[in-house]
Amino acid sequence: MAGRPAHKRSAKSAAARPVFPFTAIVGQEEMKLALLLNVVAPSVGGVLVTGHRGTGKTTAVRSLAELLPPLTSARGCAYNCDPSDEDSLCDDCAARLASGVGLGRERRPVPVVELPLGATEDRVCGTIDLGRALREGVKAFEPGLLARANRGFLYIDEVNLLEDHLVDLLLDVAATGRNRVEREGVSAEHPARFRLVGSANPEEGELRPQLVDRFGLCVAVETERDLERRVLIVENRESFDEDPAAFNTARESEQSRLRRRLVRAASRFAGVKVPRAVLRQIAELCHRLGVDGHRGEITVARAARALAAFEGRDVVTAGDVRPPCRAERGRQGRARRGREDARRASLGGRAQTRSIDDGQP
Repeated sequence: MAGRPAHKRSAKSAAARPVFPFTAIVGQEEMKLALLLNVVAPSVGGVLVTGHRGTGKTTAVRSLAELLPPLTSARGCAYNCDPSDEDSLCDDCAARLASGVGLGRERRPVPVVELPLGATEDRVCGTIDLGRALREGVKAFEPGLLARANRGFLYIDEVNLLEDHLVDLLLDVAATGRNRVEREGVSAEHPARFRLVGSANPEEGELRPQLVDRFGLCVAVETERDLERRVLIVENRESFDEDPAAFNTARESEQSRLRRRLVRAASRFAGVKVPRAVLRQIAELCHRLGVDGHRGEITVARAARALAAFEGRDVVTAGDVRPPCRAERGRQGRARRGREDARRASLGGRAQTRSIDDGQP
């Protein structure tokens, strides 16, 4: 059994605070597009956003929640289980189903959960009340951030500064889609499938390659150069801070149009086809960039399908490949440069060793 949740968190607690609307974000078109493609098609695999502080990375992720259509979840489930997906139920829902008790259904907002840098492993994974387990024989499990993020988005700001043991934990959960917690021989397990969104300032530290590989797309954001746009950024922010309700009301029609567009695109995505000529173009591009493995081609193809669906088309064209490939090139280009730098350093070291051995200056 996954263990009975010790208490249930209110889904409305995070929604009380006004959120800056997605459609009011000025510029940063590639970042916004990458996030929207992950709404259309979760299989795109998340987004890594790199760039300086204050460029709207966190604002964009937080505002994404207001655009997402609600989930259908098992009634009362702490893990947002999909009642129509019996293979991915938590142990509690599976036990209810096996006993003949219906799961019931309820609509919930798609979770967008932030993982703070200082979070402990217990807060991320959840914790087991060992005292209650020993006294009463009940596995009381306090769900963590991974439980809340199931079927939603997990956002990590400054992901490059995340502690190594948490990186290892996330890699394991991302690979299996399950989170397992063990304490003194007592265990709990639940589904944990989420779209990973991370932001990072490269000047503050590099990411581990294994973690980078868990992001489907990577986009780089820069400080806005256009003066008019810079002025508009300040105006929008000041207006929102002065009266969030009025500002959001003024943007509601744009927000609603974008919501409807995302719903239509998500429905269309499964039927979007990629012609073989476009697949060859994707393969040639990834080959030219020196992409290791074939995850790059798969990601770019899925992102191109999502873009075609977002634009209301059923067939991918060569033009759909460009935005995702620019993002993918950023990630793979850095990886390739890193390998080239390492190779040059290795060759230089061997040359230096030969010079020392030969007695040369």
